[in-house]
Amino acid sequence: MKWIGAIFIIMATSWAGVTAAKQYRERTRQVRQLKVALQTLEAEIVYGLTPLNEASKKIATMITYPLSEFFLRFAEKLSEGNRIVPEAWSDALNETIPMMSLGKSELEILKQFGSTLGQHDREHQQKQIRLTLLHLEKEEAEAKDEQVRYEKMMKSLGLLGGLLIVILLI
Repeated sequence: MKWIGAIFIIMATSWAGVTAAKQYRERTRQVRQLKVALQTLEAEIVYGLTPLNEASKKIATMITYPLSEFFLRFAEKLSEGNRIVPEAWSDALNETIPMMSLGKSELEILKQFGSTLGQHDREHQQKQIRLTLLHLEKEEAEAKDEQVRYEKMMKSLGLLGGLLIVILLI
């Protein structure tokens, strides 16, 4: 009976380690997807002259969950028609933050970008998008560095923590 309990403890702590490691991997993936989404938004606004709600729907079909959910909600809020663009962006972001693995710095970049979205002409908006992409590039490099540094460690800590608990209990 002790051995079955020991196996369950090791499995649970290993699972916790894998889950913690997944957050690092997801953060890197989501920042990368966010960059692609903003590049697409830039192309839709500047070259396609597409309205923001249609561009957001198009972007949502190109990327995966949870960022697709963010862009869908943003498009829905814009389609309601009674909100200004920064407010719709902020509301959609606040609703989807719990689903995302983005760090505080990426969320702050998104909030700052959202406050300028729809407030300027196309040329200035393009500059804002490029500036945001530049910031996200730096954040992606940082996220990738953290992933390399901590992902394997979290998996190992989960397993080793479980073994330590089992040894202490036996």
